[in-house]
Amino acid sequence: MARYTGPQTKRDRRFKLLPESMVEEPKTRGRHSRKSEFGIRLEEKQKLKHIYGVLEKQFRRYFEQAQKTPMNTGLVLMQQLENRLDNVVYRLGFLPTRRAARQFVNHGNVLVNGKRIDVPSYNVKEGDKVTLKEKALSVPVVVQTLEDHDSTNVPAWLIRSGNIGTVRGILAEDDLRDDIDIQLIIEYYSR
Repeated sequence: MARYTGPQTKRDRRFKLLPESMVEEPKTRGRHSRKSEFGIRLEEKQKLKHIYGVLEKQFRRYFEQAQKTPMNTGLVLMQQLENRLDNVVYRLGFLPTRRAARQFVNHGNVLVNGKRIDVPSYNVKEGDKVTLKEKALSVPVVVQTLEDHDSTNVPAWLIRSGNIGTVRGILAEDDLRDDIDIQLIIEYYSR
């Protein structure tokens, strides 16, 4: 499967996703050109794709499914992205990044309701139990992350106790990211 393998920090800097301590002053070069409305919408879509590690075809499919529902399209889109198995493993605090969680899922180190699942885009449902395999608990990065990441950082729609996570419900509108403007993404695909 194709995926972005280039410099991650460069993309994080482009989308302003780095912590303030890592942000440098921008170097000015000649004229600054304003972005068009289309450019602003495109960048917001690219930013969301980058955050969740999803390619265009899959992202468009998520959007089209969200658009078919009678509910708020933006909320349904975010629910689909948040309910991906790789994201749930990351949000439960088992691993430090979504990319690491994706690799961990691909290698078959995650169990959902006792079954081995190795598909990062697997859609977890309410009531599912997500656990790590026993051998995965001895991996240094997992041990370190479990020690550092206490259960208070876990979102309200997930419950974590030790190395077991449970999906309590679905993402609510209050839990949406502040740095993403979903409306711009909806406008981009509605043109």
